[in-house]
Amino acid sequence: MSELSDVQPSEVVPDRHRVIDLALVFGGGMGGTLARFGISELLPTPTGLPLGIFLINISGAFLLGLFLETLVHRGPDEGRRRSVRLLAGTGFLGGFTTYSAFAVDSLLLLGTGRVLEGVTYVVGSVVLGLGAGALGVLLGSRAQRTAP
Repeated sequence: MSELSDVQPSEVVPDRHRVIDLALVFGGGMGGTLARFGISELLPTPTGLPLGIFLINISGAFLLGLFLETLVHRGPDEGRRRSVRLLAGTGFLGGFTTYSAFAVDSLLLLGTGRVLEGVTYVVGSVVLGLGAGALGVLLGSRAQRTAP
């Protein structure tokens, strides 16, 4: 059995940088979640198809691919670059996109007998999301090669 005096301070209290990293992700996540909510409220779903979440997830995949590819060409993931990645990439775009709403919307479509729409939504989200992410990476890479 371990004595309390055997515990090192770093095991009890996270270092200052970890707290800052968590705050960056938290702040970015709040902003991304609010942006997702606002956009999904603006996009009506008269047919019950979750068009807003679909567009948010596809555009988020594109933006994340573009953003991360641009960052990777600018140098190592440390210092200010790391902070920007945590705030905008992990935080904002992580909060902006949503796997949980995608899963619930898919189950609702399938569970209410709208099988064709549900399958189309699932397959379309995955295929277009992967394509959008890949396109973002491609454009980010090309932009860095042509930059002075």
